[in-house]
Amino acid sequence: MERFWIFIFFLSSIRNGSSRRDLSLQPGGYITIPCHYDKQYIQHKKLWCFSWISAYNYCTIQAYANNTADRVTVTDYPDQNLFTVTMRNLKTGDTGSYWCAVEIEEGPDVYEQFYITVKSGLDPVVSVVESSVEGQEGGVVRIQCLYSAGYQSEQKQWCRSKDQRCYTVGRINTSQNSAVQISDDGRSRSFSVEMSGLKKSDAGWYGCRVGKLEVPVLLSVSDAAPGRID
Repeated sequence: MERFWIFIFFLSSIRNGSSRRDLSLQPGGYITIPCHYDKQYIQHKKLWCFSWISAYNYCTIQAYANNTADRVTVTDYPDQNLFTVTMRNLKTGDTGSYWCAVEIEEGPDVYEQFYITVKSGLDPVVSVVESSVEGQEGGVVRIQCLYSAGYQSEQKQWCRSKDQRCYTVGRINTSQNSAVQISDDGRSRSFSVEMSGLKKSDAGWYGCRVGKLEVPVLLSVSDAAPGRID
């Protein structure tokens, strides 16, 4: 399995604000960014825009939701209050400021800013072996998160993008029937996440977080196998 790695900060919810999320990527790769929004914006237009300067008012719209333009695809999931942005075949010229945004006709748009750097030769500070995993209801999934030597002393967490609930090293019950267990191996510079007793509600976007850096992972949960005994 090809290793997928990026440096990313997750969105908790799109909003107007001065904070900026920084991502460092390699040419030729791809990235999918989850952008959550409040229920009140379900019927509003969602977009992804770009600017050479850090000014939203001067950004150029690259794609609206449920459209593909060149190497960018924006897909809205209103039942999840979420839209995703996928950029493919990244190039060094893609470096610059970007925004996940929701258009507001009567008032200022709401948005979240990213600064993306695409550069050859970047070392993978934080990475995952698989960026998408699938488990069965009642079953178990395991995710392996890797980090560079300089991040051994940083806190390791498994965080859910939707509500930014995070789990640290150890075992934490998430409900009566499911649990998250995280173990860190400093010698191999990796930590593993095990989610057991999966439920359909566990599906969604998560992140392997080391310090302030995070890599997205999409978890899908399918129906339990017929005759499964838990």
